[in-house]
Amino acid sequence: MSTSFNVISPIDNHVYVERSFHDHKSIENALQLAGKTRITWAQTPVRERIEIIRKFAAALESKSGAISEELSWQMGRPIVYAPSEVSGAIERTLGMTALAEEALAPIELTEKQNFTRYIKREPLGLVFVVPAWNYPWLIAVNSIVPALLAGNAVILRHSTQTPLVAERFAEAFDAAGLPCGLFQYLHLGHADTAQVIRDSRVQFVAFTGSVKGGYEIQKIASERFIGVGLELGGKDPAYVCENAPFDFSVENLADGAFFNSGQSCCGIERIYVHENLFSEFVEAFTALTKKYRLGNPLKKETTLGPMAKSSGALFLAQQVQEAVQAGAQTLIDGAHFPESGLSVNYFAPQVLIDVDHSMSLMREESFGPAVGIMSVKNDAEAVRLMNDSPYGLTASIWTVDDKKAAAIGDQVDTGTWFMNRCDYLDPQLAWTGVKDSGRGCTLSRVGFEQLTRPKSYHLRVKI
Repeated sequence: MSTSFNVISPIDNHVYVERSFHDHKSIENALQLAGKTRITWAQTPVRERIEIIRKFAAALESKSGAISEELSWQMGRPIVYAPSEVSGAIERTLGMTALAEEALAPIELTEKQNFTRYIKREPLGLVFVVPAWNYPWLIAVNSIVPALLAGNAVILRHSTQTPLVAERFAEAFDAAGLPCGLFQYLHLGHADTAQVIRDSRVQFVAFTGSVKGGYEIQKIASERFIGVGLELGGKDPAYVCENAPFDFSVENLADGAFFNSGQSCCGIERIYVHENLFSEFVEAFTALTKKYRLGNPLKKETTLGPMAKSSGALFLAQQVQEAVQAGAQTLIDGAHFPESGLSVNYFAPQVLIDVDHSMSLMREESFGPAVGIMSVKNDAEAVRLMNDSPYGLTASIWTVDDKKAAAIGDQVDTGTWFMNRCDYLDPQLAWTGVKDSGRGCTLSRVGFEQLTRPKSYHLRVKI
């Protein structure tokens, strides 16, 4: 088994970072240290934890420039957009600190003569966080910050595509004055990751990744009585109603489909448009797609960077090819994006029509800059097609009628329902999925629940 790994930058396929995997002694030391420090941290008042986490957010902000450039090199995010990942991580961090004191407060019960009763929320102990590379700061923050606020220790095993993120997390927590050992990171392969999950000192696993990976994590964790949070894949749909705010819908759905080169679990991957608006929408959407600038993400004019992994680009190319062979029509000529010849990672955005649900492109997660657009006759057909998926992370409707939006949302199987918005996580709202999009919840007050356990106090004060 290899003792080291390389980060191959999708920008030019050179080795950007070389790192060693942590060995068994380092893993054991990390688990022991976490076990020692978490006890004192659990007894630390929530207000003091909040203050340290706020200092962590300030430390991130001070390093935003360097973090952004590293992000571009590691996974190809255009440098003009990379700072938004840092600002988003700060927004979520501060959002969770604002909720923490109330969310973690004991639950007071109605008065009962001669008794005092309440429920405390106790930390679980040690939380093992295994996030994905596509939004390496945002995804990790979702679990790390509330876990620490709740009084847990955290060990982070980040993707081997974005190992510098784990190291920068540690630096920011050190700068914030977080006691040593409460946050640690380990560079691990799959086998050692599984062994950490099996370790009796780990009480919860937060995983973000593929559906296949989620099933593997759940299978390993099921050997013990521990909690598991799984944020998995998506095939997120949008429904453009006949009364949609047209220009706004086109602009935001294109951004939802192509931001981060489409490498988002909650990105827009299929669009259903009312038949009376279909031709006009497709024409405008295609015209806007052609305005994207594919190229080196370190150049400020670039709005679409390379896909992080060549395997992902090859999979997407196969999906598009199979759709065309089955009757789909592509609307973007490769000549509009000559930069796509730089390497397989530089995948030109693609828009397809004449698609249907017999095609993998409309049912299986693409995770890249390609989107299929279908015409629908009415709301009922749109709902049926949106629900015809093994996934259910987010879905959106584009209309000026909020009552209609809410009524249709009640019929769609999804974790988050948007009106005139997409591809966004509000830290005040629960982030969760249904079906193969996962289980559990992060963010919001509800997100603290899976990171704590209830403990009931039933005190007879008069005898």
